Amino acid sequence: MSLPRIHLLIGPGTLHSRGSGRMDFAHYRNSGKPRMTGGELLEAIPEIAQVAQVTVDPGNPHEVTALEEIRRLAQRVNTLLQRPDVDGVVFVQGTNVLEETAYFLTLTVKSTKPVVVTGAQRPFTALSSDAPPNLYDAFRVAAHADTHGKGVVVVANGEINAARDVTKTNTYHVHTFRTRGLGMLGYADADRVVYYRAPLQRHTIRSEFDAEKPLPRVEILSIYAGSHAGMADAACKLGAKGLVIAGIGAGAIGNLTYECAAIAAESRAVVVRSARVGEGRVLADSAYQEKNMIAAGNLLPQKAALLLSLALARTADLHDIQRMFDEY
Repeated sequence: MSLPRIHLLIGPGTLHSRGSGRMDFAHYRNSGKPRMTGGELLEAIPEIAQVAQVTVDPGNPHEVTALEEIRRLAQRVNTLLQRPDVDGVVFVQGTNVLEETAYFLTLTVKSTKPVVVTGAQRPFTALSSDAPPNLYDAFRVAAHADTHGKGVVVVANGEINAARDVTKTNTYHVHTFRTRGLGMLGYADADRVVYYRAPLQRHTIRSEFDAEKPLPRVEILSIYAGSHAGMADAACKLGAKGLVIAGIGAGAIGNLTYECAAIAAESRAVVVRSARVGEGRVLADSAYQEKNMIAAGNLLPQKAALLLSLALARTADLHDIQRMFDEY
């Protein structure tokens, strides 16, 4: 039987970076050496050819620094997955905002074909780099029949996580991508790829969102013990149509409560309460919820901002936006 046909897209990042030597774990961005191309990555890991027929996207590298760039990437992925000669996609990017890219793709890609996002904490040239095994595992997962219909998944350190739930948890260690509270979907182990659960929130072909329209500006405001009023008003004056509050505890917004309540009541921006703690749900039915505010559930602030931007591109109805946060 012929191997699955997987298309490789590459953005900026560590996985395909080259350091000044094997012990260069932290300064490789300044090594002066160009990142590896898709062809060079495949040549360095010939084992990939045993699990998939790989084509390299001629548009590489795809930038993902800004939301508009991620939107264009989603359009490209959708175009690729419509082709009968493409059975799945692997996207390589830096780990810093990898979870945002993956979540945006799972909300806007209209296909049940596998989409795998991966990255690395150590450059390809480093001693004991996680780059080669992560890339190899990404192709194994993309080629696996059980990955169909799972939405976008993140593969790293031998683990498969849902794009919605995964987050980066460590600055340099290789075991960084984890799904706090809920757990991973499965493993990419030495013997085989195995799944133990599937995402239940809406994604891909069940999603009502797309990547066709420009997206409204959304800002994230983080609360701490010394927060001062004025930040939310400043964000609105800069053009924000939505505000995500990374609240303390169970989503309390501290000294911004009255300011954000006024913004929500006057419909100057849609205000979403999330939490900075990393686990648990922010409840709509709680003492911290003010009129006309949206509760983010267990979405992390950075992902709540993406969902809010997509929601605002479709509607300004608060009940409908709350429904979206409940379903996605």
